[in-house]
Amino acid sequence: MKTLNVCNTLVFLSITCFVKSQSTKPHILLVIADDFGYNDIGYHGSEIKTPNLDKLAGEGIKLENYYVQPICTPTRSQLMSGRYQIHTGLQHGVIMSSQPNGLPLDETILPQKLKEVGYATHAVGKWHLGFYKKEFLPTNRGFDSYFGYLSGAEDYFTHITCGGPRSVHMCGTDLRDNTAPANYSGQYSAHLFAQKATDVVKNHNTDQPLFLYLPFQSVHSPLEVPEKYIKPYMHIQDKDRRTYAGMVSAMDEAIGNLTEVLKQKGMWENTLMVFSTDNGGQIHAGGNNYPLRGWKDSLWEGGMHGVGFVHGQMLKRKGVVSRDLIHVSDWFPTLVSVVGGNLNGTKPLDGVDQWKTISEGIPNSQREVILHNIDPLYNPVGDRVPNSPFDNRIRAAVRKGDWKLITGFPGNGSWVPPPHMKSALTQTDSNSAVKNLWLFNITADPNEHNDLSDSMPTVVMEMLDLLAQYNKTAVPCRFPKPDPKSDPKYHGGYWGPWM
Repeated sequence: MKTLNVCNTLVFLSITCFVKSQSTKPHILLVIADDFGYNDIGYHGSEIKTPNLDKLAGEGIKLENYYVQPICTPTRSQLMSGRYQIHTGLQHGVIMSSQPNGLPLDETILPQKLKEVGYATHAVGKWHLGFYKKEFLPTNRGFDSYFGYLSGAEDYFTHITCGGPRSVHMCGTDLRDNTAPANYSGQYSAHLFAQKATDVVKNHNTDQPLFLYLPFQSVHSPLEVPEKYIKPYMHIQDKDRRTYAGMVSAMDEAIGNLTEVLKQKGMWENTLMVFSTDNGGQIHAGGNNYPLRGWKDSLWEGGMHGVGFVHGQMLKRKGVVSRDLIHVSDWFPTLVSVVGGNLNGTKPLDGVDQWKTISEGIPNSQREVILHNIDPLYNPVGDRVPNSPFDNRIRAAVRKGDWKLITGFPGNGSWVPPPHMKSALTQTDSNSAVKNLWLFNITADPNEHNDLSDSMPTVVMEMLDLLAQYNKTAVPCRFPKPDPKSDPKYHGGYWGPWM
């Protein structure tokens, strides 16, 4: 009997320790803004006011050498899998609503690893990682719940989006509550998603650690926001920029409100918050990246040098700027490491654990290189360099230390100031239509004014060889043709799984 009591005591203690270890793990709030430009946040000198984001970033660590991908799906796929898009087949374009495509199901993704160590996992907002089969939906990929839209963009109020081949017009509502179609027509998405995220927090049992993934629709086109958010910006003469500024303010307000809810719940002191854009701002839809060169969907810094910061009491340093090289693929191993998880069962990762680099400022020798992309489906440009180990006619870019090499078609490389900066003129990209090679010292020349490709041929060849080595590991692109069976008219007027 005595032995039994001892056993019972040991069982009780082990259960108590397990529950305690669960509750002391940090809650994780991972917030993604869509098409949020380098010059669209207050602390970068923007005319747009972001008091909540500025305060959070100021209390935490601003990531000022932080890189994402030039467009939506690739960034989200690397965030979730820790693997470059050349290794998942998503190196060309984004997943279109009518495409039978998705982040491959044999990729282990972040919520799955967090669930292994006891996390409740919830997602609210934009998915954009495929939905043509139900297996690709968030709740079948590690999330306990999901509320949001599955495609890349839609109306902020009606939640309707159109897609399909140019010859066919497919339109329908794109909104899901877990796996079921949802109708919230008339509710502005920043408010709707903030409310759904608030509900997750309020209903959460704090004995369990929480992972809340909140990828906003804001501030992607179309340019739509309730009028009250535009009124403070009536001094901005450019209509697109004025509306965009209001959209940023609505998102900033929503994030501030959510942090207050976490405080009221008693969770904020143990919450690690990561904020990131998914790519550079789209200047044709109100965004801005000045003084960086280029914009969304380009291989210039304006397309990929992202806004990002980390906030949390568990950081060993606070109120500082990090200039360490960090990539969006690093969040997967970093967050798994922070919570004491393991990377067993994952495919070889391209991301590296950056926790000590972020929290303590310890340089990370594993992150000296970033492969921005290799996209063989773009039309080749110009002539191949003699004896080049990599076909420089192909659209690609790579960073190693101070150096950045771009090949093929990089996208528009103009420097575009925000409309109110009359003193700063747009510098138009003057490159010829056949030029296909650029080399920059990004540390010395972060705005890419001085192309060194002619004067540094040895470095060019070394960087081309690096691209060649990466290209050997690439898998074929997954970019199937649109499927007419995806048309919402066959599915009750909603976008959703069709196969």
